Amino acid sequence: MAEISSICVYCGSSSNTRTSHRQAATEFGTLLAAEGVSLIFGGGRVGLMGLAADATLKAGGRVVGVIPQFLAAREVAHTKCTELRTTVTMHERKQQMADLSDAFVILPGGLGTLDEMFEIITWRQLSLHQKPIIIANIDGYWDPLEKLIQNISSENYIPRGHDGLFTFVSCIAEILPILRAMPSTTGHLQSDHP
Repeated sequence: MAEISSICVYCGSSSNTRTSHRQAATEFGTLLAAEGVSLIFGGGRVGLMGLAADATLKAGGRVVGVIPQFLAAREVAHTKCTELRTTVTMHERKQQMADLSDAFVILPGGLGTLDEMFEIITWRQLSLHQKPIIIANIDGYWDPLEKLIQNISSENYIPRGHDGLFTFVSCIAEILPILRAMPSTTGHLQSDHP
């Protein structure tokens, strides 16, 4: 059984999104705080990521934001985080977020979310980590992604045996029970540099 003390969330920074997506982000943050699980996120105060952080904080939870200096300079940093770390590059941001987390949850988002999601899945495929990855398919948002991945797999671009790299769920309430039922996998990512 996995000990989950921190979860990294990847999600959108847009504020012009479906009500159900905003509600899911808020529900996720509230759930983490209630369960004593720290939220690790991209450090922004906008969009779903801001809502998840706000909800975690409001419910008394711990929030660690990791944001590149150039984004903090644009005044989009969530300054009320329990801890706000700044990095020089986007890659450093992703590395720190991954190192600080016991698991990853992907909520609806855009290109940045896709970038983060595919990188963390690829790192797992390459055995740079074995941390669980959950894709929260709120209101079918990720249905096209699920179909794309099935196609990639059927065309043999995902090696056999790698179909367990991540798990799709349909609601926030499924996330923690699934994560806690998985084998324990903690620690930093293995370096991809010699």
